[in-house]
Amino acid sequence: MKGYPSYPSSKAYLEKLAELLEALPEPSDRMVDVLWQAYERGSTVFLCGNGGSAANASHFGQDLAKGTLASMDQQQRFKVVALTDNVGFITALANDEGYDAIFEQQLRNLGQRGDVLVAISGSGNSPNVLNAARYARSIGMRTVGVTGYDGGKLRQLADESVHVPIWDMGMAEALHGVVFHLVMARLRERVSGPG
Repeated sequence: MKGYPSYPSSKAYLEKLAELLEALPEPSDRMVDVLWQAYERGSTVFLCGNGGSAANASHFGQDLAKGTLASMDQQQRFKVVALTDNVGFITALANDEGYDAIFEQQLRNLGQRGDVLVAISGSGNSPNVLNAARYARSIGMRTVGVTGYDGGKLRQLADESVHVPIWDMGMAEALHGVVFHLVMARLRERVSGPG
């Protein structure tokens, strides 16, 4: 199946995962910094992706909104919108304007200068994700591209890039999930402060 190579053993798969993890700390730290700046400004973080990347976007949105809280009484919180989650809006846009418009058009309603878009695409070439990233940049939003394969167009377009260089969609998506949990944990530490 396209995007899912075979591995001779479980050990070979896990060894490849471990190898790819070695390159992720620096781009993950840059992503933490971009999101922390958004938190400090009170800006909104938007997330988008397709398929497994849509699931990752939804999950990471939940983690940023709740998983970063030091307590449930906390006043300042991450403002987060997963553009993958409004099914009514998505299907209306896809039906009337085409699937390539589903994220960009939502950003046209909600996005503002200084906000952040986390754009997730295993191939780096998803047209709807690229359209959202282009629009975000055109209005002065920061963009973080999270990619697999060779990074595609998104890797070059985004202000910051978290790239997993593997032609294996499942492994790329799994490592994206690791990065998102790492980023949440680091941001929770900053939100909680010393102590």
